[in-house]
Amino acid sequence: MTTEPQRFTVLLVPEHVVNRGGAPVEDSAVRSASVEATGETGATGYPRYAGDGIVADIDPRTRTVEAVLVDGSELGYGLNAMVAP
Repeated sequence: MTTEPQRFTVLLVPEHVVNRGGAPVEDSAVRSASVEATGETGATGYPRYAGDGIVADIDPRTRTVEAVLVDGSELGYGLNAMVAP
């Protein structure tokens, strides 16, 4: 039995969004995806999650996106991938 989360929501947020004026980070996201554990470990050594065109290696302890592909490509400049709070 695993204690790692089986599902996360990954948000793609523009880097220039510094001060959201108290708005939730979800309001600043240009894209979101619900990703589920694949049972694989990514090249980073963290569990791999996939769904809605996004494949991400996520550290389940810190909820940090360590690597991400969006529609099969690297994340575009100016975007950050993060796990929704």
